[in-house]
Amino acid sequence: MCIRLFVLITVLMASYSATAQSWSEIEHEARGQTVYFYAWGGSPAINQYIERWAQIASERHQINVEHVKVDDISMVIQGIQTAKRVGASDQGSVDLLWINGENFARMKRDGLLGDPFVSGLPSARYINLDDPTIASDFSVPTDGLEAPWGRAQLVLMHDQARLPTPPRSMQALLQYVQANPGRITYPEPPNFHGTTFLKQVLLETTLYPQWLSEPYATERFQAATEPMWALLDALHPHLWRSGREFPDSAEAMMDLFADGLLDMALSFNPNDASQRILDGRFPPTVRTYIHEPGTIGNTHFLAIPWNASARAGAQVWINLLLSVEAQADKASPSVWGDPTVIDVGRLRGADQQRFEALELGPATLTGAELGIPLAEPHASWVEPLEAAWKSRYFGQAQ
Repeated sequence: MCIRLFVLITVLMASYSATAQSWSEIEHEARGQTVYFYAWGGSPAINQYIERWAQIASERHQINVEHVKVDDISMVIQGIQTAKRVGASDQGSVDLLWINGENFARMKRDGLLGDPFVSGLPSARYINLDDPTIASDFSVPTDGLEAPWGRAQLVLMHDQARLPTPPRSMQALLQYVQANPGRITYPEPPNFHGTTFLKQVLLETTLYPQWLSEPYATERFQAATEPMWALLDALHPHLWRSGREFPDSAEAMMDLFADGLLDMALSFNPNDASQRILDGRFPPTVRTYIHEPGTIGNTHFLAIPWNASARAGAQVWINLLLSVEAQADKASPSVWGDPTVIDVGRLRGADQQRFEALELGPATLTGAELGIPLAEPHASWVEPLEAAWKSRYFGQAQ
């Protein structure tokens, strides 16, 4: 028994040493590397956050992070796909991407991602990798191929001075807009927020919610979406500009809301309204709410392409972004307000206090008020929904 116990302890110690040495080797290899980080660049607050932590990465780990700002990450993935097709197996120009949903599903399906890496990150010990929104991305298993970076949930915004009691379901929204024409709209799909609005309508109206967590099937589309189209058909004539035109982004929608031209705006960041109150873009009477059935929520991720030229540097950068310090900074409404992926219950002492000390902004809902988010439909439903919307309302096929 003693011999077996000795052997077991020796094996465990060797395994631990190998893992620790492996990360040490990754850190050593990363020094001097330039990580080209392709991420959406449409938010000044997010850009500033990335820039500040890139400077910290340079000082602490001797890596250079270049934030390549993009509007549509799918175009970047198309370039990676081309490199795969022509056999360009190393020295890729993209080292890291900020993705989720259908973009992850596409990369996984087409073999555009490298080996699993998430569980080997030292910071991963603070994350519950079995959390359903982390273990799967739009119902597609992540399998350690992308690291969770932040959480999101659809929230709606109203100004208490103009609209004390907002509509809290899609049916109530329809009744409101029929009585108040021109005061409501939503971003135009395939803009992410516009597509999210479509999915919210779908989840609130479909008679077959169980189908949505499964891969898309053509024969199910009409039955699953028919109530959604009925509601949208009734809604559109009463929207802003009679539904003939839509804002091209959530930012544009929030500008119209801030100018008093709309009674409602939406965001996928529960802290967005608070941040805009703090910096003066929204009046202090704006508040956030969700629909009574709940709203869609998910996790957004960081992924390393199969042919990244600075894979080690990308892993060190991700590990820094998942640290307690970086996650708490990101969660602050005055910085970004992006909810953390860390399981705060795993923290102790000063680390836990970093999150407990965060002040919710004036318009930020508590976790209890946000409730359990509705699960995203399977990623394969996105393109058919967007194409059908374009065809139905603008006579365009995507």
